[in-house]
Amino acid sequence: MAESRRPPEIKTNKKYLYHLFLFAASIIIVVAISPREGKFRYEFQKGKPWLGSSLIAPWDFPVQKPYNVVAAERDSTLKNFSPYYKLSADVEKNKISELDKYLNDLLIKYEAETRELDPMGFASVKRELNSILSDIYQKGVLETNEMMPYEKLPDEITVVSGRVAEKKKVSSLFVQKSAYQYSAEKKSELEKHHKVVSGKSLSDFLSKVALYDFIEPNLFYDAATSTAVKNQLIGEISVNRGLVQEGELIISQGEIVDDAKYMILESLRSEYEKRLGKNDKWFILLGRFILVTACYLALYLFMYHFRFDVLSSTHKTFFIILVILIFIIITRLVIFLPGTIVYLVPFAMIPIIVRTFYDSRLALFVYLTAIMLAGFIVTNSFEFIFLSFIAGVIVIFSLTNVYRRAKLFTAALMVFIAYSVVYLGIGLMQEGSLAAMNWKNYIWFAGNGVFLLLSYPLIFVFEKTFRFLSDATLFELADTNQLLLRKLSEDAPGSFQHSLQVANLAEEAAREIGANNLLARTGALYHDIGKTFNAEYFVENQAEGFSPHDHLDPLKSAEIITGHVKKGVDLARKFNLPSQIVDFIQTHHGTGLAYFFYKKFLDKNPNRTDMEKSFTYTGPKPFSKETAIVMMADAVEASSRSLANYSEENIGELVERIIYIQEQDGQYSDTPLTFKDITDIKSVLIKRLLNIYHARIAYPDRGTSRG
Repeated sequence: MAESRRPPEIKTNKKYLYHLFLFAASIIIVVAISPREGKFRYEFQKGKPWLGSSLIAPWDFPVQKPYNVVAAERDSTLKNFSPYYKLSADVEKNKISELDKYLNDLLIKYEAETRELDPMGFASVKRELNSILSDIYQKGVLETNEMMPYEKLPDEITVVSGRVAEKKKVSSLFVQKSAYQYSAEKKSELEKHHKVVSGKSLSDFLSKVALYDFIEPNLFYDAATSTAVKNQLIGEISVNRGLVQEGELIISQGEIVDDAKYMILESLRSEYEKRLGKNDKWFILLGRFILVTACYLALYLFMYHFRFDVLSSTHKTFFIILVILIFIIITRLVIFLPGTIVYLVPFAMIPIIVRTFYDSRLALFVYLTAIMLAGFIVTNSFEFIFLSFIAGVIVIFSLTNVYRRAKLFTAALMVFIAYSVVYLGIGLMQEGSLAAMNWKNYIWFAGNGVFLLLSYPLIFVFEKTFRFLSDATLFELADTNQLLLRKLSEDAPGSFQHSLQVANLAEEAAREIGANNLLARTGALYHDIGKTFNAEYFVENQAEGFSPHDHLDPLKSAEIITGHVKKGVDLARKFNLPSQIVDFIQTHHGTGLAYFFYKKFLDKNPNRTDMEKSFTYTGPKPFSKETAIVMMADAVEASSRSLANYSEENIGELVERIIYIQEQDGQYSDTPLTFKDITDIKSVLIKRLLNIYHARIAYPDRGTSRG
């Protein structure tokens, strides 16, 4: 048997045309969302020597300030900015006029009640109250609202009165609350003064005056002017700190890329990519198309030669391409945000999701394809790919059982640690000190780990959408309290016990050869559910010495025996079992022959040699390692029950004979099993059967007997 099955030649039909369309569409989408600028031809890192030849400035270009320096200058400008307020003179004028009318009305009412108020004293009180109100408005009463709360005001504001703008300390101004308090204090002083000087009548009159009713803001926030001036000040901040002239030496070969050289090189990179994108965009687009196509071609060839089962399935191929595209699109959107927030994108989720449904090798290759495609979009692509590669490898090896949710938390923690440690190494190499490192990236690394926890619900979504089968679902299906397994244990208890033994054998054999042991175990548990119908016709459910087949025609008996496969498939579909589990029911007898009843039929009808098809299972043959293992375990376990003596020799002979017959019958021709796999499976089956039946291994006789 060959080491691996050679994939068939691809035929020109709709299926493969559709696959070609998926890859082509994905390439077009990635190229379309990629930046239009060219890529700088040199790679460099801070703190490392310049490996290229001496670099001469090809043209004049400005040296840009670091992003954090520009941000600091911007923050300083905003911090010192004085927001603009308009002074409304009409407020003071209107409120003093309202106060005069209010005092006149109050005087008339007071005179009618007491007839004690002195007209000259009233005029004096009126002037004094007007003076208090005027003082408040002259200083200014600030409007406060959600747009400009008092707590967030700077030390100074700019007050605009007509064409004159004047800066005033916020501490010298009133808000309504402080203006109320000021007016109450001044009125209280007037009451005390007039009580002593003018008598009780004026003091009583003043006590009835509600001066706070005439206090309103007269300084209003001017959002339009404030925003315009603020934008002008920000626009005046220079993003450059010098100029490199054409022909000037930028850096020599072997020279260390220090902070100053790094900024010049980054400025040259930016200018180079802008200029290249203007005049040669079609060539840039063609180059990017070739590189993206190369990435997808590598993925296609890998799947063609090593995972053809995935490539040959339309929905599986679409799933792989969709996962890559989702993360590339998210990366492109995140690039528009400032800083290095791209590290917040949980790329390590790709191997988690793919590893859940397939093997680690495919997960790693899909992940490498995704981060290389993202490398065309992000800045510092080498740093990004290196960090992401280490984190992805760590997560693949730390997440072995997705159905154990604690493992996902462990994987998220390991990703955070991997990012943090590797970035620390890169930072120390580039900056040469801890103080100069961008520690804000560790926030993104932590967020990345948190987002990884979304893998669990996403796995469920992909599982239901693409009809996949995850370890978590297999773990649930393998619970013997599942309704269908309970039905089997009640209606066909012997078949249920047989299924449990087959499941144990298949699980160990699958683990030995690196197959999916959980899938093999779950498939084995359900492989005989068709025996819930006519359970008494199967030997493991019969009472000793009685068989209903004794009174049946062999052809009818064979129909019942082989029919349990179809009945099992129908029952599985009725209970909505996944198609991968249904495969075990269909293939556990392959296209084998119900030999006992066929021989019985020939004994009665020696001339009817044309009836073999009526005694043959409909198949198909096993087509995966797991379905082949269950076929072997099923046949071996059932036959082992008929052994008279459970010795190591008898069990070994039985296993060898049954698997040899199945192999010669071509039952494994569609499976990717190797000769070594079959040898290892036979060893496991023999060992497990010896354990089940407690057969004692024969030791060489040394002249003494042991109990």
